[in-house]
Amino acid sequence: MAGNDAFQVQKPRSMIAGARNVLRTNDSASLWNCTLSPGWSQDESETLRKALMKFGIGNWSKIIESGCLPGKTNAQMNLQLQRLLGQQSTAEFAGLHIDPKVIGEKNSKIQGAHIKRKNNCIVNTGGKLSREELRERMQRNKEMYELPEEEWNSIELPKVEDPVLMLEAKREELRRLQKELAKVQGKIEQMRTIQPARMDKLKTTVDNETQVAEAAAQ
Repeated sequence: MAGNDAFQVQKPRSMIAGARNVLRTNDSASLWNCTLSPGWSQDESETLRKALMKFGIGNWSKIIESGCLPGKTNAQMNLQLQRLLGQQSTAEFAGLHIDPKVIGEKNSKIQGAHIKRKNNCIVNTGGKLSREELRERMQRNKEMYELPEEEWNSIELPKVEDPVLMLEAKREELRRLQKELAKVQGKIEQMRTIQPARMDKLKTTVDNETQVAEAAAQ
């Protein structure tokens, strides 16, 4: 843990547009671009970044409920979070409404023989933090990096249709149409069996009326 001077460090500026660590509408691009985990597109990574700012780091259930990243699992999102942060350990940011790319840009500039990286993420080679050390580090990160509530609360996320759910909905619609078709076919078959009896009855009626007419004419 660094000394008290660490608490005097100014909040980092926004990577592109601002004097504060705030998401802006034109702030989707960055001078620093994180690497992508397998199966992730740049747009999906950017959506995850915004979702993490809105719901807090590691709040996977809220992100899944929002429908902004259909099909992505907790594990997949956590791996991409590591890429965004530029470090494998995420516990010190848990629940914080921060821009992970700000941390990633900062980590990308850290150099030294003691720094080890995997997939461009700094690997924690030290001992495990104690509960108190973790609490202090989370508080420091909150003071340094967390966005104002009015900013993260106003972030709008795209609503993406889950292709799996869309396919299931189409299958359900197909099953409904097949049931309707079966009903129509059943009615047609029923009419085919009923129609001959109706024709015989009609023919008998016509014959009788014809005979009566002929008898009257004689």
